[in-house]
Amino acid sequence: MRSQQVHHPLFARFYARLSISMESAGVDKRRDAMLAGLTGSVIEVGAGNGLNFAHYPGTVTSVLAVEPEQHLRGLALISADEAKVPITVADGTADRLPADDRSFDAVVASLMLCSVPDQAVALAEMHRVLRPGGELRFMEHVSSESAGQRRVQRLVDATIWPVCFGGCHAGRDTLAAIAAAGFRVEEVEHYRLPDSRLWPTTPHALGVAVRA
Repeated sequence: MRSQQVHHPLFARFYARLSISMESAGVDKRRDAMLAGLTGSVIEVGAGNGLNFAHYPGTVTSVLAVEPEQHLRGLALISADEAKVPITVADGTADRLPADDRSFDAVVASLMLCSVPDQAVALAEMHRVLRPGGELRFMEHVSSESAGQRRVQRLVDATIWPVCFGGCHAGRDTLAAIAAAGFRVEEVEHYRLPDSRLWPTTPHALGVAVRA
């Protein structure tokens, strides 16, 4: 079934170019860290243009990469052909994943929980398709620890940010949302990318959460 819920043609093209330029700024190394040690079957939610694909270790047996935006999904198909592990790219949205209950060993979410319409619903779906004891690997920009920057995040989220950046929200408390969805956060690294307090999406968190 083709998804009609996500259509950001201008932003998708902008993101495709921006994301590639950000790889050399350190995002590529963060992808390696996020995916290191993964094994078995994986579902990647919001795969974008497939920049994670080259970083999956050979211990991964299969990846179902779900991406609802048509332009990005087309780029992901190209990236999947060049990957070292078997990757199937599928249309679908985070709030209704095309997968059975408890059917994956791991879920990957990178730079997408900022833009889903409802984090709780998306994380509930990730919890549903993950087997008990399976891992959620995440890399997301998050709410700032600085009160001043949080005010900036709230301001841009209430005004121009989601409109200009494909539904993205700068200041979501994503770690709290992951815990509230029934995951146990076991590892988390906080970092800034880029290392500036002037940009509202600089605070990031990368880590591992386990499905109870």
